[in-house]
Amino acid sequence: MSLRWERMTDEKRSGLFRSVAADFDHPLEMLAACHDRIEERCELLHRLSQHMRDAGADAQAQQAAANVIRYFDTAGENHHRDEEEDLFPRLLAADRAACEALVGRLLEDHREMRKAWTRMRETLSRIAAGESASLDADEVGRFTSLYRRHIELEEDQLLPAAERLLDTSALADTGDAMAKRRGAPR
Repeated sequence: MSLRWERMTDEKRSGLFRSVAADFDHPLEMLAACHDRIEERCELLHRLSQHMRDAGADAQAQQAAANVIRYFDTAGENHHRDEEEDLFPRLLAADRAACEALVGRLLEDHREMRKAWTRMRETLSRIAAGESASLDADEVGRFTSLYRRHIELEEDQLLPAAERLLDTSALADTGDAMAKRRGAPR
């Protein structure tokens, strides 16, 4: 079965679903579904930046900041680990020549995103605690652009390569590792 990987734009997001259920039996779909949730948090960051200028660190801002922190500290980091510890090594084992440059670029993106998250998290922690903090729109823009560029690369190149190169056993092992990382029963 060939899956169609496409970025979920706002108009597509409202009415389209991925063709296969996103669960640990379908690890590539799980990764794509995570991209959708990352996009949602990126949009939330933009709204929060504006909200902070208009209303400050009120209860809604605190809740939004805590939501973004919780997501990127847990699910976002698990997503990176799924790729770094499970998907990338399997792709390199399947066809190093075809995947080495792509994997190298994605790993560099992960390093940049983690650095950007560390800076962003500090401000969000202050907001979540009810402190008045400036969530700079330019910083939010850089952070979200980095993620969006990365997601586009993964959906345009990584996921199709994984679908093409990884056999059923490699995908099952990837799904099992993802489930174990999250403490999900298998």
